Amino acid sequence: MFDALDVGLLSFIMPLVHQAWKLTNSQTGLISSVSTIGMICGGFYFGRLADRIGRKRTLIISLLTFSLGNLVLAAANGFVYFLIVRFFVGMGLGGELPVAATYIADLYHDTKRSQMLILADSFWAVGWLLASFLSFAFSASLGWRGLLIITAFAGFFALMIRKNIQEINEPVKQKTLFVQTLRKNFNSWTAFLWIAWLTVMFSYYGMFMWLPSIMLDRGNSVIASFGYTTIMVVAQLPGYFAAAWLAGKIKTKYVFAIYMAGTAVGAVLFGQASSSAAVVIAGCILSFFNLGAYGAIIALTPSLYASTVRGTMTGTAQAIGRIGAVIGPLFVGILIDHQIKIAVIFGIFMAALLIGAIAVLMLPAVDSKEVK
Repeated sequence: MFDALDVGLLSFIMPLVHQAWKLTNSQTGLISSVSTIGMICGGFYFGRLADRIGRKRTLIISLLTFSLGNLVLAAANGFVYFLIVRFFVGMGLGGELPVAATYIADLYHDTKRSQMLILADSFWAVGWLLASFLSFAFSASLGWRGLLIITAFAGFFALMIRKNIQEINEPVKQKTLFVQTLRKNFNSWTAFLWIAWLTVMFSYYGMFMWLPSIMLDRGNSVIASFGYTTIMVVAQLPGYFAAAWLAGKIKTKYVFAIYMAGTAVGAVLFGQASSSAAVVIAGCILSFFNLGAYGAIIALTPSLYASTVRGTMTGTAQAIGRIGAVIGPLFVGILIDHQIKIAVIFGIFMAALLIGAIAVLMLPAVDSKEVK
């Protein structure tokens, strides 16, 4: 929830920073991309750290990294300063997500694990709703700096983790280096997993980080665009719940493939939409399916690896995927600057989504037993 609150607020404050500092669309896209570069580094570093010192300690460190970092970010006095601090905030975010998934994967097994991971990821939608509400209610009065300060309160949750969460599997002293661990656990379906992560992150961040800005460009006010985006975010929750239910009926990789195909349909509809009503409907379809796909791939990944390397491999998969998240927003900004039509841009996302759906079908079905 706190991760999504941070990422969601970044999406909403991007138009405000864009206007305040008179940035180009490419520079605005770079804000999201630099944050994601930090998340890549955080996934590699904190994922490995979770296997070495434990999930609990790593969760606390990563949470404090991005929450306290936002206090510093609120004082940014220029574009370059903003980018540098946002990189470190991104590191904390990129570390917390795979470590949290790894912890939940340690708690549950088989189909129950997939369902609980998807339901846990549904709190991403709750965080986005909070971000939407805060932006809608307070962006005019607090500005982007005030909104960032609000996210710093997530740091207090570290105290809750310290008191109430216990280690499930004690960390094992690692005798191999990160590269050696990666090489030992890499196989053909790991490559397909990384492709799936690349496409889901490329599409998610490329589309959703630009939704408020696209709404503004189509003639809506800042407040109206935030309101429309909030409606779209609400559609994420039933998407997650339906995916969790479906994961109890069929293999998780099939859930992912179905939801990626549904997202591709939503991308086409959004690119062709002309009226506000059509945009909102298409956006709801995007939210329903894309976030359900996101939950499914998070549920699938930890189950592919043994617990002793689960943090490392889960963090690595998400970090690899975030390369797509770096390219996505920057890609959209560059194309918009070159006056490429939104329909063409979202058509490219449709192709990427279908590639991801095919890639995940090549993975083994692990819902019925744990990979050793």
